[in-house]
Parts: sequence; structure tokens; C-alpha cells
Amino acid sequence: MKTKEVAEKLVQLCREGKNTQAIDELYADNIISKEPKGTPMEMTEGKEAVKNKTVYWESSVEEIHSATISDPIVAENHFSVVMNMDVTYKEHGRMGMSEIAVYEVKDGLIIAEEFFYSMPMQG
Repeated sequence: MKTKEVAEKLVQLCREGKNTQAIDELYADNIISKEPKGTPMEMTEGKEAVKNKTVYWESSVEEIHSATISDPIVAENHFSVVMNMDVTYKEHGRMGMSEIAVYEVKDGLIIAEEFFYSMPMQG
């Protein structure tokens, strides 16, 4: 798949709430995932570890009030999306969050992802 096709498939699966399926289908085995410096799981390497990070996040959520993902912006082997969420966490309460995610694609698979956001305010 070309980068645009990977980007569109990721957005489609995320909008359907199929995050682990997206990892299974679209991520390379040696994926590198980066969160902002100083946050939990700042650097995660490998498909299984990234999937476990996603499963862990999902298990920490009590309720998702809303979640949106923008259409992708594609440039050669990179693409970016904006993700907005309003989530109640089991331990931290309700938080709003907006982030930019940047992905790198090689040979039809995502080989790197990086998320840019400020730590959300508890509400």
C-alpha cells in the first residue's frame, strides 16, 4: 500500500474503534512509538509492545464521551492526523485532550509514530 492508502485505512479503523486491528494490519514488527518526553511509555518499540500499550490505555478508560480523528495530511512517506478526545479515566476522572500524530510509512507499513500533546487537564 502507498502512504495515502495506509493513512486512510488507519483513520477508518480508528474511527470504527478498531485500534488493535489497525496495529495488527498496518504496523511493522519493528514499529517505534513515541509519546511526549516525561510521559509514561515515552518510547515503545515493537508491534506487540505497542499493542500492549494500546490495550493498557483502553483498560484505563471508564467512558469515552467523544473521540474524533481528522482526515490525514500526506507527504511522501509521512502522514499526520489530529485526534481529539473527551474521556473519563478510572483513576484520573474526565479529561479533554487534543494531539497531533505523525506516522512514517515504509514498504506499506507504519514504522514509526509520534504523538504531540500537552498533558491534559483533569476535569
